[in-house]
Amino acid sequence: MIEQDLEKLAQGAPAPRDAAKRQALGAAMQAYEQSAQEKHHTAQGSAAGRRLIHIATSIWSGLMKQRYLAGSILATLMILPAAAYMTWQIVQDQQGWRPEDSAALDAGTRTGPEKAAKSPLQSDLEQRDRALTDTAPDAMIHVAPAEMAPVPQPSDTPVAKRAMKPAGALSQQSTGPAVSGLARQDFAVQADQHSLQPSAMPEAEAEQGRVQSFESNGVTPVAEEPVSTFSADVDTASYALMRQALRQGYLPDPQTVRVEELVNYFPYGYPGPDTAETPFRATVTVTPTPWNENTKLLHVGVKGYDIAPVERPRANLVFLIDVSGSMNAADKLPLLKSAFRLLLNTLEPDDTVSIVTYAGEAGTVLEPIRVAEKQEILDAMERLRPGGSTAGARGLQEAYRLAEKGFVKNGVNRVMLATDGDFNVGPSDDEALKSMIAAKRAGGVFLSVFGFGQGNYNDQLMQTIAQNGNGVAAYIDTLSEAEKTLVQEASASLFPIASDVKFQLEFNPAVVAEYRQIGFETRALKREDFNNDRVDAGEIGSGHTVTAIYEITPVGSPAVLTSDLRYGEAKPAPAPGAESGHGDEYAFLRIRAKAPGEAQSKLTEIPATMKNEVSDFNSASEDVRFSIAVAAFGQKLRKVDAVASYSYDAIEQIASEARGTDPFGYRSEFLQLVRLAERLGQ
Repeated sequence: MIEQDLEKLAQGAPAPRDAAKRQALGAAMQAYEQSAQEKHHTAQGSAAGRRLIHIATSIWSGLMKQRYLAGSILATLMILPAAAYMTWQIVQDQQGWRPEDSAALDAGTRTGPEKAAKSPLQSDLEQRDRALTDTAPDAMIHVAPAEMAPVPQPSDTPVAKRAMKPAGALSQQSTGPAVSGLARQDFAVQADQHSLQPSAMPEAEAEQGRVQSFESNGVTPVAEEPVSTFSADVDTASYALMRQALRQGYLPDPQTVRVEELVNYFPYGYPGPDTAETPFRATVTVTPTPWNENTKLLHVGVKGYDIAPVERPRANLVFLIDVSGSMNAADKLPLLKSAFRLLLNTLEPDDTVSIVTYAGEAGTVLEPIRVAEKQEILDAMERLRPGGSTAGARGLQEAYRLAEKGFVKNGVNRVMLATDGDFNVGPSDDEALKSMIAAKRAGGVFLSVFGFGQGNYNDQLMQTIAQNGNGVAAYIDTLSEAEKTLVQEASASLFPIASDVKFQLEFNPAVVAEYRQIGFETRALKREDFNNDRVDAGEIGSGHTVTAIYEITPVGSPAVLTSDLRYGEAKPAPAPGAESGHGDEYAFLRIRAKAPGEAQSKLTEIPATMKNEVSDFNSASEDVRFSIAVAAFGQKLRKVDAVASYSYDAIEQIASEARGTDPFGYRSEFLQLVRLAERLGQ
């Protein structure tokens, strides 16, 4: 057989065989993909991938021009070593790739016949991304000699394109194509105009530690465990992550959905306290449950005291800005700059601002300076450029140093961390960061976290940092979200009126057989933590609202899920009012909180009685009904069994009827998201 092949080859080169070509190219690309996964943290962004594919294509094209490599057995013997060489070349090149090489690559790949044709929508999005991308000169900001400045890079580097995650994956890695915030809004409109089907998205390897996994709260028998304790939570990052997923055409990972953050994303008009001496006021409402006629909902709405402008304390803010190579995308550093410009406009002339950047090393860009010198602050931010790895821990240390340097007694001292959420250089384990942040919090310097971009967003780490820093965790994916978070809610985000805020509900076993808290799984506390002022809890800012919802099952309801115990001290609950002087109470609410600067908490107690009950769900206030619709939606996305048979249409109807005046359009946007989720879930 070999002699016959050699005779044929002597007469002329045979025609290339497609199967042999595919075999060789497939082997090479398989090796490349495996290597790319192993080296993902080194080559951040799409430039490295395009460069490696370009090398592979060049090698393959050269080989195919040599006709003697195509044949039967002889061709196969020659092609396989070529594929091995191609694989070796790819791996070697990837190991030597540096973030700063992306500029040269982009210059060589943006033109030429090999450029793939783009759809009109893709072209439009890229044009908008380039419009949002910073266009300032590539000037370096001056830093101290001992510190490393960010590596400058061209500002027009195309946005990295990443594969979208399938719904249900436990990671934020590769969560969809990176689209600028402004362009993403237009994408959502176009998506909503078509009948959407579940996306067939490629599998991507889950990256551990990106998302905090937790089980949804289950049903708890009151006879066995009558007390529920949890920390306040006013974070909103989960809502923006959910919205981003739906607008890009896929259902969000259920583990990224924290129902309380969806509910508390919206402002509510609960009645607030009249004076600062009373930091907050709670309103209790009991309604029928829309998704279960045999249970009820106990709704608690808390409103914080709204500080008047003349009463607002001075602010000392440190902008800690991630300028690592992974921030080189239109929805990251350029959007971050625009967001912080908006925040700067809300500050008073006597407030102070300083800027710290971190990439390979931390660098002080701007020492504490009065906001009256606004142009100098703006110029410093304008000159920031991405490049290098992510030394987040060292950046935090430098930011705290500047916050302590400009410390304002009886004022607000806060580090504002803005990042895509990847701390991959230095002591980045959660416990080490928690200890450092907790120590600084005790000294009066708090920390808030603002996430940007996608692809390597570490949601779990950002939650950990914010919770331990007595600050909010928000995710900014559009300029309108930046305006909401940093302008409309600036007072709530920056100026606390109470810290270490804890809630505790004791349910009356004579009236309530079971309860299930909706959300707050990651904020649960032990019963004994409530009275321990050394245990950290959440913070409520000026004018903030906090909403908590419980589904309760009355005694004697056919919806009771747990059977009575045969042994032990627990006994069947008595008939309503039979063994208690509080037969008209569903539960007793206790709230503990510390005033700013104080070490000892104060206790507030409020009974939840039948006087707080409405017999008809539509008789509840618009705020109560809308927040319940949001809670139902969050449970649907988390696949909670209690709402499995409850439809998106029913949720949309409740939200639509309770939309109210909606001056900023947040509730109207929510209705659009419900419709998108329904179509994607079909």
